Amino acid sequence: MKLEFLQLLSPSLPVGAFSYSEGLEWLVQNGKVNNEITLFNWIESELSRGQITIEASSIPRIMRDLVAWENTKDAQNKFVIEEWNSWLSSLRDSPDIRSQQMQMGESLLQLLIDLDHPLPDKEKKFIWPIAWAWAGVSWEITKIDLVEGFLYSWVANQLSAALRLLSLGPTKAQQLQKKSLLLIKSQADYLLQQNPKEIWISDIGAMMAQQSHVELYSRLFRS
Repeated sequence: MKLEFLQLLSPSLPVGAFSYSEGLEWLVQNGKVNNEITLFNWIESELSRGQITIEASSIPRIMRDLVAWENTKDAQNKFVIEEWNSWLSSLRDSPDIRSQQMQMGESLLQLLIDLDHPLPDKEKKFIWPIAWAWAGVSWEITKIDLVEGFLYSWVANQLSAALRLLSLGPTKAQQLQKKSLLLIKSQADYLLQQNPKEIWISDIGAMMAQQSHVELYSRLFRS
């Protein structure tokens, strides 16, 4: 494994992920998630049939198209990336989540610029999965590692949010992270073989939680 991959997975990566709960805060405040069992059920559900599965499945194809853009630096290959950006953004129903995806994507792309890995023309107006894919291209991370890391990072961020929302100690969070590893690995293997545009999702509860988050009277997170 390349050491740059550990840098990408680091919780200190300055992309602002810590400030988002992706609907988890609403679920906690409304009693839908209230202990470690319901929390893991939520994580397991999203990994199995949430929108993140489409994003994860898209990453290998985005990497291929990013390489084409990097090699040619022409408008047509850039347009292909812009199409990925528009399509993946449109799948997110909540304006807050779309804003999160763009903010985190821009932050990671700016970091990669600062680390001497810019996109052609130092472009930054792309969402999180595209920025993640570009990090994989830049650091020559394998597709399977990058997809596994994408899912692992999402789980880690959910558990980080849960530590502030529930009576959940760090040891228990680590146990839940470990418990998720088998599913992360199996889903990554599966998603690597799928066409993202043929994946069906069924996370209506997550969509409703994300859309309702803005209505909370008091909140810690931005989504």
